[in-house]
Amino acid sequence: MNLTLNHVQEDILTEKTVLTINELRALKKFSFKFLVVKVNGVLVLRDQYDTVTVKEGDFVEIIHLISGG
Repeated sequence: MNLTLNHVQEDILTEKTVLTINELRALKKFSFKFLVVKVNGVLVLRDQYDTVTVKEGDFVEIIHLISGG
């Protein structure tokens, strides 16, 4: 599956034609607690990570928030 992830063209190795946000996070090993996720410019809420899907050609942004002082 080819898609754009964080402004980089990615070839995701999977047999599936669609992935949920949580499946994509697991494949990419994104384990950060605080994430902002957008698919094709639309914000995805945390409780939607198991239902919102990405497919070939989608533009996905997964950004982790860091706090500190």
